Amino acid sequence: MTTHYDVVVIGAGPAGYVCAIRCAQLGKKVAVIEQWLDSKGKSVLGGTCLNVGCIPSKALLDSSHKYQEATQHFAAHGIGLEQPSLDISVMMKRKDQIVGQLTGGVAGLLKHNGVEVIQGRGKLLSNRRVQVVSADDDESIYDAENIVLAAGSVPIDIPVAPVDQVHIVDSTGALAFEAVPGKLGVIGAGVIGLELGSVWGRLGSDVVLLEAMDSFLPTMDTQIARESQKLFKKQGLDIRLGARVTGSEVIDGKVHVTYAVGEDSHTEIFDRLIVSVGRRPQTGELFAEDSGVTMDERGSIFVNEGCATEAPGVWAIGDIVRGPMLAHKGSEEGVMVAEQIAGKHHPLNYELIPSIIYTHPEIAGVGKTEQELEAEGVACKVGTFPFAAIGRALAAGDSDGLVKIIADEDTDQLLGAHCVGPSAADLVQQMLIAMEFGSSVEDIQMMVFGHPTLSEAVHEAALAVDGKAIHMANRKKR
Repeated sequence: MTTHYDVVVIGAGPAGYVCAIRCAQLGKKVAVIEQWLDSKGKSVLGGTCLNVGCIPSKALLDSSHKYQEATQHFAAHGIGLEQPSLDISVMMKRKDQIVGQLTGGVAGLLKHNGVEVIQGRGKLLSNRRVQVVSADDDESIYDAENIVLAAGSVPIDIPVAPVDQVHIVDSTGALAFEAVPGKLGVIGAGVIGLELGSVWGRLGSDVVLLEAMDSFLPTMDTQIARESQKLFKKQGLDIRLGARVTGSEVIDGKVHVTYAVGEDSHTEIFDRLIVSVGRRPQTGELFAEDSGVTMDERGSIFVNEGCATEAPGVWAIGDIVRGPMLAHKGSEEGVMVAEQIAGKHHPLNYELIPSIIYTHPEIAGVGKTEQELEAEGVACKVGTFPFAAIGRALAAGDSDGLVKIIADEDTDQLLGAHCVGPSAADLVQQMLIAMEFGSSVEDIQMMVFGHPTLSEAVHEAALAVDGKAIHMANRKKR
């Protein structure tokens, strides 16, 4: 017997569960399929983001930052402490409690909105049918007017460093260390590598990041990336660019890693090694060959601007489609698809999706980078302002970094906003809102910003675009 729904969503991560909820709000009969089980064999929702990604990593980033503050910075505020103790088990318990609270919250939201949750591994068949195999190997078939694929992504494996989740771990294993490694190696100095390296570096690990690329954070604005690299070096992170790992071997509980820099070969010995070279779409066995769904050369499901696949009534969202693998991008695609299923027009502005790295200081950007605009031949004007000249940042003892604003030289329209510094993600979000409404730099210049706030750096950077910054000496325009 086949059970019928208006919409079936495969995957209950940030893309899938958001889509399911919005479809239900729009009056659709919805089911969401999720195969994830916790250590006790219980079905859990929220996907990678809530379980082993965004949320647990941010919990550890916050805990480790507080530990670093206590051990290194409280004295400057006149707060004297004996050497603070570190209990990793308590830190991990707190992380797990936060994850449990949020995944439980997702379950409650789905129930409140009348979405049926089906445990099992979903596979799209032909004619908009879905096969579900439960953890007990029971098989069921469902069909729907619309199927939404939202299976997410998994860490990329590399043959030169096979993950065993004991000595060599991926991002999931790196969130569950029972002790602080003495020396920690990280393959990859991207978002995940920097965040995990920062966590364990703050807690006492000697961290070495091996990055195969010759440039640091190449997708970020070059000036922001350069400033960020300088700050990470100051924090003690050893970032080695152009370092291509060629092999690894576990000997007596230690990980021996060989890597090449140019023609030279090197070896480092680590207590633990994290492999964080990116993620790939989780599309294996997600759909049958006759489903009508196709993939591009990168293994992503092919979709149009509205996330419709080539199969009628089948959609794909989140990490399994083109674009950055970001939870907030997937969530908004989920809403967009739900609206389209309900007959509403809901375009998504892919030009204004913020990128964020939750190190300390944070790194964030939206819109075009200066190097992108130069490559496109767009004449632009730039303003920057350092947090070192912001009273609120100085008062908080958190004044590293800067805000950068880029505008069209002729029209004055905002084209990009980039930041490394305290609350960078929130400051860039302010600029995103302005950019979404087509604001000019002059619009930002004429706004009143509260004092003392970190957002004054945004105001001053906007003023600096035209050489009108008040709280620093302006550079003479050429």
